[in-house]
Amino acid sequence: MSGQRKVREGVVISDKMTSTVVVAVKEKVAHRRYKKMVQRTKKLYADGSGLDAAMGDRVRVMETRPLSKLKRWRVTEIVERAR
Repeated sequence: MSGQRKVREGVVISDKMTSTVVVAVKEKVAHRRYKKMVQRTKKLYADGSGLDAAMGDRVRVMETRPLSKLKRWRVTEIVERAR
């Protein structure tokens, strides 16, 4: 195994599927030419069967083996509940 598993933190944007949540992970990167900071959003499909993560919750996800066609992440903890 080559190192640690990737861990990301994001906000749940959909919990409509059975045992799956969609997590939006935002990252700030410098533009290659103009060096201005731009925000990139990535949608991750995560297995949330153990935890009851709802829309708006801030969650931590960990990389895992492929669980389905799109699911490659697992919710490890709910950092902050939606208000």
